[in-house]
Amino acid sequence: MKTTIRLIAVMMVLTGTVYGQSVPSLDSVSLTASTVVGGNSVEGRASLSGPAPYDVEVSLAVDPPKAAKVPSSITIKAGDSSTTFTVVTPVSKMVVGGADSQVSIYANYGVTKHANLTILAPVSFDSMVDRVIAREHVFVDGIKLLHPLAETYIQDMQEDKQHNSVPTKDQYFLGRLDLSTTTAEQIFEKDKPKAHHLLSPFAMLGNPFTRSYVPQGFANMILIDRDLQKSNYYFNFVRQEFLGEIRCIVVDVQPREHTKKGLFIGRIWIEDQDLNIVRFNGTYANGSNYSSYLHFDSWRRNVQPGVWLPSYVYSEESDRKSATPPFRLSRFKAQMRLWDYDEVHIQHQTEFTDVKVDVDKDQDEATRQQAVPVEAQRNWEKLAEDNAVDHLQMIGLLSPPGPVDKVLQTVVNNLIITNKLEIVPDVRCRVLLTTPLESFTIGHTIVISRGLLDVLPDEASLAMILSHELAHVALGHKIDTKFAFNDRFFFRDSAAFQRMNFVRSPLDEQAADTKALELLANSPYKDNLTTAGLFLKLVQERASALANLICPHLGNPLGNKATIRLASVAGAAGQLEDKVDQVAALSLGARIDLDPWSNQIKMMAAKHVTLLSTAEKMPLELTPFSPYLTRTGVESGTHPQTDAVVAAKQGN
Repeated sequence: MKTTIRLIAVMMVLTGTVYGQSVPSLDSVSLTASTVVGGNSVEGRASLSGPAPYDVEVSLAVDPPKAAKVPSSITIKAGDSSTTFTVVTPVSKMVVGGADSQVSIYANYGVTKHANLTILAPVSFDSMVDRVIAREHVFVDGIKLLHPLAETYIQDMQEDKQHNSVPTKDQYFLGRLDLSTTTAEQIFEKDKPKAHHLLSPFAMLGNPFTRSYVPQGFANMILIDRDLQKSNYYFNFVRQEFLGEIRCIVVDVQPREHTKKGLFIGRIWIEDQDLNIVRFNGTYANGSNYSSYLHFDSWRRNVQPGVWLPSYVYSEESDRKSATPPFRLSRFKAQMRLWDYDEVHIQHQTEFTDVKVDVDKDQDEATRQQAVPVEAQRNWEKLAEDNAVDHLQMIGLLSPPGPVDKVLQTVVNNLIITNKLEIVPDVRCRVLLTTPLESFTIGHTIVISRGLLDVLPDEASLAMILSHELAHVALGHKIDTKFAFNDRFFFRDSAAFQRMNFVRSPLDEQAADTKALELLANSPYKDNLTTAGLFLKLVQERASALANLICPHLGNPLGNKATIRLASVAGAAGQLEDKVDQVAALSLGARIDLDPWSNQIKMMAAKHVTLLSTAEKMPLELTPFSPYLTRTGVESGTHPQTDAVVAAKQGN
C-alpha cells in the first residue's frame, strides 16, 4: 500500500499535477555574494516557480565536493515558494598567495539549477604589502587628530649576586601627546625636557658623557614610520600566527641600502581582515649612531570597528657599549601605556534630564525644605568633592565608574559594617589610571591608583590600604572647599598635579593610621594581614631604587626608606625571604586591563602560574606586554576580510 502511494506521488510530480493543480518546479538557486574568502559563509536560497502545495524536499550538492559544505537537502514548507541555506567555505591554510577556487552550488527538484561561487585566495604578497602601506597612511593621518595620554615608566636594572635582575633606579613621565607634526608631549610637571633628536629617547645633561631618558623618544615608538614607503624597505613573509583571537601575517622589514637614517628595522604583525599593522617589534636603524635608538615591542588594540590604536609599548636593553664611545647604556626595562583617545568623556552622573522642578508646592513647604546650616555645609563639601572627581575624570586621570569600583566598594563596606560606622554622605571608590602607587581621599571618595591595584598581593592587603583612607573619612578629615568654585579648574591639563593636591598633614596621617588599625582589628581581615605587612616592608625596602613609582602625584606617599604607612602591620609580618612561596607584591600590570578608548577598566581573569624560581616573582617590576587581541563587533552580513582581499586585488 505504501509503495502504491509513493508511486502515485512520483507520478504527480512527473506529470506536474496534484489533484488537478499544477506543481511548481524549481526555478532558481541564488547566493547573497558571488565571492567570499575561505573561512566565511554565504547564504543561499532555493526558489520554486510558485507556492508549494505541500512540503517539498530539494537536494543540494557542491562541485568540487570538498570545496564547500551545504546541507544534503532542504525543505520548502507548504505555502512557501523558497527557503534559505548556508554555504560554509573552509579556512584557507595560507594567508597570502594561492589561486581562486570556482565552486558550483547545485539544487535539484525535478530539474537541476546551479549558482557559481568564487572562493578568493589570499592576495599575492606584493599586493598585500601595497594594501598594508595604504592602511598605515590612513592610520597616521587619523592618529594626528587624537591627543591621548601617554605614560612612560622606566626601570634601570642590575644583576644581584644570584644573577637576578633587580631595579636600581626609575624614571616616570606622563603627558598628553600631540601627533599632528611630531610626537611632542605636554608633560604633567613643571620642567620641560630639553631639545634632543626627535627619535632618540635621550637628552644630554650637564655632563657631556651622561644621558637621561626623555618621553618624546619613547612616544615615537607608537609609529613604525610617519611616511611608510615601499621603496624604502625590503618585506619578507615569515609565517602566519594568532595574537589572541586575531590571525596575523608575520613579515620581516628591513631598510633598503642608501635610505635615510631612522627607518624601522624588525618584524610586523598584520591582521588578516583589513590588513592593519597590530604589532611591530624592532628598533630604528641609524647607521654609525645605531645605539641612539632602543629596541621596542609596540602593540595596537581594536578599539572601534576597523580602528586599531597604539595601546602598549615595551622597551628593553641589556648592558652593552655604544658604537660611539664613551657612552654606555645600562640595562633597563620600560613600559608606555596610552589611553584617553575618546574625546567624549562621561561627565557627572547627574544628567540634566534628572532635574525635576516642582512648581505646585506652596511657599511654606518650599521654605521648610531648605537645608539647615549643617546640611548646607555638607552639600558645600559634596560640591567640592564632585567638582574635583569630575575634573579628574574629564582630563582622563580617573576611570569612569565601573566594575572595579564595585570590588573596592565591597571591601570598604566590609570595614564599615563590621565597625558599625555611620557616614553621611556614603563613601564611594574610584580608580586613578596612573602607575605610581598611591591612595588618597577626595572628601568621601576613596581613590586608589591602577598601579597600586596591580601590585597588591591579596584582598587583605587591599583592605589595609582602604582602611587608612576610610579612617580619614571616619575621623572627619575635610576636603579643601576651594574646589566648590568651578573656576578653580580653569587650567591646562598638564598643570593638574600642581593645581590639585589632596595631601594630609602628618598629624592627620598619624591619626588615620591609628584609626585604620582599629578598623582592621574589627574586620574579617584581622587574621590575614601577614602578606599585607610584607607588602609594606617591600615598598619601604625599594623606596630608594623606585622613588618615582612610590612617589604620589596627588596624595601622601605610602612610605620611604625611613618610615612606612601602618608601620605596626609591617612590624608584625616577619622578614622578607627569598622564597618562591612568599609573594609580597605582584608585578606591574598584573590585575587591571585598561580600555584605551573609553578609559574603562576591568579586572583581568586570574590565571594561576606556578613560579619555578624566585627570579620569576619580579615584585613591583616591569614585564613585557602580552595582550590577548580581540576584534570589536562586525555588522551582521558583512565580509570585511573579503572586502579587504577584493580591494587589494583591484589595486593590482
